[in-house]
Amino acid sequence: MPVKRMTADLSDYPDLVVILLGMRVHKPRGMLRLLGIGPKLYKSHHDRPDGLLSHEDVVWSMWPPHWGARQYWRDLDSLERWTRSEPHREWWQRFLRDSGGTGFWHEAYFARGGIDSVYDDMAAATGLGRFAPTVPARGRLFSTRGRTRGTTSEIAPAVTESALYGTTDK
Repeated sequence: MPVKRMTADLSDYPDLVVILLGMRVHKPRGMLRLLGIGPKLYKSHHDRPDGLLSHEDVVWSMWPPHWGARQYWRDLDSLERWTRSEPHREWWQRFLRDSGGTGFWHEAYFARGGIDSVYDDMAAATGLGRFAPTVPARGRLFSTRGRTRGTTSEIAPAVTESALYGTTDK
């Protein structure tokens, strides 16, 4: 009997965003940070924020511990609203002050074209960064929207470049 082949009809999702993300431990104290992501952040995506179509937990590797997720969002606006609201904003601000012995990354793929990536305190190259050169995420490259659309969001960022680096935003 032939294999039953199916495909997803994405015609209702023209602005779909698929995001892969992960947190990798690279120092012993990183286990506390990884495990301390906390129930609030974990619960926040299980509460199905507006625009989150699906979330799947992923274990990228057991050693060193490297856990993450694959998410499907209706559009970039929905994803931005969630990442810039509580509890995600609080977690992100804390992480950017001190990664706690971990590294964090995300890669986003857009149905209308374009790919985004960011790697924060990653001790080893991951994903696209394993074969493509990486550059500092500064100026226009500081945000997903800047990297993919060359624009800024109407939603205030969780952390501005000037707040993170003590510089003037460009």
